[in-house]
Amino acid sequence: MSQAKSAADEDNVSVNQLLVALIAEGLGHRRGLQERGLQEKGLQEKGLQDMRTRASRADVAAALAILDHAPDVPAEPGDALRSGS
Repeated sequence: MSQAKSAADEDNVSVNQLLVALIAEGLGHRRGLQERGLQEKGLQEKGLQDMRTRASRADVAAALAILDHAPDVPAEPGDALRSGS
């Protein structure tokens, strides 16, 4: 409570005004996060659909043929798989 009093004094407002402002700010922040989460979900769904569309056009045999020509060399430093991966 002493921190709230100090903050209110710094802003020249009552503790009640400070608390109301902080609650309103927190609710606005929460609403923004929820809206952003919904937008991100929509983008993720579109991204998944795009990947499915591209995967449906894949030529697995051609991809494996390309990999057959890849050199058999050790991984670059920091690029190796971790144990258990």
